[in-house]
Amino acid sequence: MFLEIITPEKHIFQGEVDAVQLPGTDGLFQILNNHAPIIATLASGSVKVNLADNHKTLDNLSGEIIPDTSNDKVIRVEIKGGVVEMMNNNIILLAN
Repeated sequence: MFLEIITPEKHIFQGEVDAVQLPGTDGLFQILNNHAPIIATLASGSVKVNLADNHKTLDNLSGEIIPDTSNDKVIRVEIKGGVVEMMNNNIILLAN
């Protein structure tokens, strides 16, 4: 799947991922490959991203991204809220 995380100021992340865990307004939920199309509102919290095996190194990622110290294929992004759309294995996360 391809994930883009965008704020009003800049593109925070774009790349191939295996899974994304999101803080929905009704609780945490996860999006995996071939998930049904969905649009959901997000609450304040942490977005957990499982990077695909073919993803490049984390050296040139945005400063808002927090690498997981226990797993080099997991990153986290703190958000204050937003909206996510998943369609045809493309995820767009508009965050504030």
